[in-house]
Amino acid sequence: MSAMRNILITGGCGFIGSWLIRHLLQTYPAVRITNLDLLTYAGNPDNLADIADNERYRFVQGDICDEKRVNSLMTGMDACVNVAAQTHVDRSISCPGIFITTNVLGTQVLLEAARKAGVSRFLQVSTDEVYGSIAPPDCFTETSPLEPSSPYSASKAAGDLLVQSYFTTYGLPVLITRCSNNYGPNQYPEKLIPLFILNAMQEISVPVYGDGLNVREWIHVADHAAAVAQVLFEGRPGQVYNIGSGIEQNNLEITRQILSLLGKSESLIRYVPDRLGHDRRYAIDSSKLRDELGWTPAHTFERGLQDTVAWYQENRAWVDNVLEREAQHKQEQPKQTLSAGFL
Repeated sequence: MSAMRNILITGGCGFIGSWLIRHLLQTYPAVRITNLDLLTYAGNPDNLADIADNERYRFVQGDICDEKRVNSLMTGMDACVNVAAQTHVDRSISCPGIFITTNVLGTQVLLEAARKAGVSRFLQVSTDEVYGSIAPPDCFTETSPLEPSSPYSASKAAGDLLVQSYFTTYGLPVLITRCSNNYGPNQYPEKLIPLFILNAMQEISVPVYGDGLNVREWIHVADHAAAVAQVLFEGRPGQVYNIGSGIEQNNLEITRQILSLLGKSESLIRYVPDRLGHDRRYAIDSSKLRDELGWTPAHTFERGLQDTVAWYQENRAWVDNVLEREAQHKQEQPKQTLSAGFL
């Protein structure tokens, strides 16, 4: 699909979306990107400040649920990658409605616009959380049943099913990627790694859910972005591709590594009541992506975490801006506060 030139990316000012946009512009010289982002609390224009003047990049502020805006932007597009989503599990437990609106209804608006515009690819960026929890040593494959546990993962699963229905019913050339937990620079500090880095830097306690032994598979966001781009250009329409590193860490292990890298005492660890419906372990089999498309992650977790900690230490202006945005968001919506603040 090297003929794809004009690509609509939704949610491009967020963590994953911004890394994807930058990767596409750097890797595919003919590609032109339109970024549609509502700029909610986690959408940060600073994430793409370095490419704001790139002639192959255009930013449009707007909502994926706005049919008129979406239809207008989709016209003339060769592909659409839907990264826009409400993603934080804690927020979905306290305020599930917005997750249904964005992750389900917004996805349907995009699908319908893509169908009418005749795009050659529609890629839905999803999550391994749609599979639910799995005991070791097993891993989820692309054919595993969907058993989401939270309003967030349920809304993503619903969006995935809508995407698949547009392939079966209308023949829309869709693709779905399901990735494990991301980490890396400029991640919004409601997720485990950036939240704990920033708390520890300020000598604030780091809140660990339950016994801290919940296991996640961790992948650097740059590796995720590269995988999504490869699936977009080379994946088979109608297919789901798991994106994982194979690197499993429990929350307590990661917490201790962060504190060690920052030279902080483990006395900062504070155990808090477990999250409602907290999945014990996520693990996915990404051999389909590796075997079919030849993708492999480039980052080790040890080096990736070191670099991530260093980035937050060295980019205080970005950090201060995000913390100010979060404080403002808490004032505007007091029920949606950070608790333990991670997946």
